Amino acid sequence: MCGADVTQESLFVMRKTSDYVPAGLPLAAIREILNRALREMDRLFESIYEDRGRYSVPPEWLLRGVVLQALYGIRSERLQLNYNMLYRWSVGLGMEDVAWDHSTYTQNRDRLIEHDVVKTLFGQVMKQAEDAQLLSSDYFSVDGTLIRAWASRKSFVPKDGPPPDKGGSKSNPEVDFKRQKRSNDIHGSTTDPDARHTAKSNKAESIPAYMGHVLMDNRGKLAVDTRLTIASGTAEREAAIEMLESLPREQRKTIGADKNYDTAGFVAACREINVTPHVARNTYEYSTKTGKQVTRESAIDLRTARHPGYAVGQVIRKLIETLFGDGKQHGATIRQVKLRGRAKVNDVFTMRCWRSICAACPSYSRCRWGWRARDRQERGVRFRHWRGNCNELREIGVAPQGNSALLNGSNRKLSSRSMRIAQNDANFNKLLKGRAIH
Repeated sequence: MCGADVTQESLFVMRKTSDYVPAGLPLAAIREILNRALREMDRLFESIYEDRGRYSVPPEWLLRGVVLQALYGIRSERLQLNYNMLYRWSVGLGMEDVAWDHSTYTQNRDRLIEHDVVKTLFGQVMKQAEDAQLLSSDYFSVDGTLIRAWASRKSFVPKDGPPPDKGGSKSNPEVDFKRQKRSNDIHGSTTDPDARHTAKSNKAESIPAYMGHVLMDNRGKLAVDTRLTIASGTAEREAAIEMLESLPREQRKTIGADKNYDTAGFVAACREINVTPHVARNTYEYSTKTGKQVTRESAIDLRTARHPGYAVGQVIRKLIETLFGDGKQHGATIRQVKLRGRAKVNDVFTMRCWRSICAACPSYSRCRWGWRARDRQERGVRFRHWRGNCNELREIGVAPQGNSALLNGSNRKLSSRSMRIAQNDANFNKLLKGRAIH
């Protein structure tokens, strides 16, 4: 029997926005963790708003909208809340609630930046991950990336002196800056004064950019701290020391990094704060002006590089690039930001790195959080026991194996996690065997 095409809607509808959300959606677990963090911030929200006047858009709704942008790679602040039921449910809007205007973010952004709301939210979620034993307290990696600013090369003009000659249309003038020396010391952007002209390498083009930095936990592969600085040649190392100093200093830590961190100043600063630098050794030969061949010496000697933990750290540290690649490829929210000013770009970068925790949350939520914690706790006992007895391994004549020794005789490519577990188990069994012999 053919159904009737009734176009008249019912007067009353007994449905909720949650009825339109599919069961088992990963966003549900992320929303649960986000709501738990927002409840811990109630006092902060009450302190940043006045006691009288009309009610504002709840800051929890705005922050859920920012998280939604990071999760789905939405560059625009027009979140389709008028007709997208999934987005309405995610931010907390009911069926009868009116969606806020996109300009609400512009009006409230300065208030959120002034009270470090995004950074506080990041810390609350990291606290949940720490309580679930998803993070280590002694193994980290650090790296930086360029974030293109919302400014053009034509906006860089001399700070003192007349601007360059312009031609063409008024809306998009042509500026001829060829054969002119441009430097950040004497030039600045009129569009984004905090942006700096910088290049990724000597052969790459220079662009107006910021520099973002991430401190990653090697065990959970999660970003535990972020910084956004002015782009410079020393910004990576300075931000790394600043993030390491913010960590608790109860026990010694290790930090993995690429060759750009292989300087005497960075290595010495790490050791002063009880951090062992597992930095990639930057050694190469070059010719001087007189034609003499000189070899650059690394600040990391074999006393550090001979340990198996150094080789493992060099494998795991490369996974930090996935945090940058995800943010620049998925939605391209940090490939080139759409906000101007260091403080605003810092919040965008922090929320984008926070997405890495959100992506892992559905796998660890509820019962699986407990399973993952117990699994890591059991293997962590053996791992710490093996690390603490490396000297005893050498005394009984068993050399700790590196990555190349593990892969010899096998055509199967192991992941960094499988490689670390196999290495720990192999050396731990040899340690027990050596004890039995002696």
